[in-house]
Amino acid sequence: MKNNKLAESPAYLEPFLDSLWLESGLSKNTVEAYRRDLMAFAMWLAQDEVSLSAATREDILHYQGVRIQESRKARSEARLLSSLRRFYRYLCREEIRESDPTTQIESPRLGRPLPEGLTEQEVENLLKQPDISHHLGLRDRTMLEVLYATGLRVSELVTLTIEQLNMRQGLVRCVGKGNKERLVPLGEVALDWLQQYLIEARPVLLQGYVSEDLFPTRRGKAMTRQAFWYLIKRYALQAEIEKPLSPHTLRHAFATHLLNHGADLRVVQLLLGHSDLSTTQIYTHIARERLKSLHASHHPRA
Repeated sequence: MKNNKLAESPAYLEPFLDSLWLESGLSKNTVEAYRRDLMAFAMWLAQDEVSLSAATREDILHYQGVRIQESRKARSEARLLSSLRRFYRYLCREEIRESDPTTQIESPRLGRPLPEGLTEQEVENLLKQPDISHHLGLRDRTMLEVLYATGLRVSELVTLTIEQLNMRQGLVRCVGKGNKERLVPLGEVALDWLQQYLIEARPVLLQGYVSEDLFPTRRGKAMTRQAFWYLIKRYALQAEIEKPLSPHTLRHAFATHLLNHGADLRVVQLLLGHSDLSTTQIYTHIARERLKSLHASHHPRA
């Protein structure tokens, strides 16, 4: 019974998770991931009647060793250590513990898998696939154009409302991770498609429904990110694009093509809504590989 109690109610866990919401602005999914990591560690500690708040560096190292034997992925291990670090720093800050048991524990090294980006021609081919003579096709073409023009996440695109659009200034106000807002330019091409879509297609889609959603379905409601991801895959198949795609395909293309054309890395960081520049730097590697390829193909001494 004692072990179960330790595992079910680890001391200070709920106040810590509440602090993540209030102070760090982390998303609900991230906070829940931290909860799962800490609860799993608490249950493991409870086998030896050790509480989560009293764990030592040796306990953490032992737990990491067990997980490595279970062939856990490096990214999962990195997130676990991040959860533990935040938790024990919180306990130290609140003077619940004197020392942080994670200070001398190294993070696992993560590979930086580069997304295989689309070329500019492949993007053009993808954008041309929707049948714009039909109101659904015009909506889809406009969504693809806006996605490529702004680098929004798919979840940000499908939840856009009319209120977030400023056609006069050519901007979209985006609410990203952690409820952080950013203003992103749309560009003339995306603005033209939006103008046509708002006049010709959106009223037909709504069929009398009242909706603030910028890109509603035929039921007058916002499209799900899964439904839009299905559309991307269908249009990519029509465009004969054989590369593996992800929901961020056009976001990756947006960032890479900007850098290929000389954009400043910090500008791209702001447009993408990355809080850390190192997250944006992955795209400099992609751009560099593209330059190497062009050099190898065209330079007489390559």
